Amino acid sequence: MRLTSKGQVTIPRAVRDKAGLQPHSEVEFEVCANGDVLMRRAAHSGSPLRSAFERVRGSANAAQFKGMGTDEFMKFIRG
Repeated sequence: MRLTSKGQVTIPRAVRDKAGLQPHSEVEFEVCANGDVLMRRAAHSGSPLRSAFERVRGSANAAQFKGMGTDEFMKFIRG
């Protein structure tokens, strides 16, 4: 993996999926004493509604929602 001239890298899909990163996810970086860099999802201090939508963003076609009615889906979103 190479860093572009703009300082960007593409996070492989398998890593994004495992980390739960969706488009527009916030991430944060930590530089360790040995020079290693850790990237993690940023902690959200947003509203409960925003958190609920982030949980299901990009998953409208996910198998877990197939056949789910509106009331059932709203119950899932509201927790």
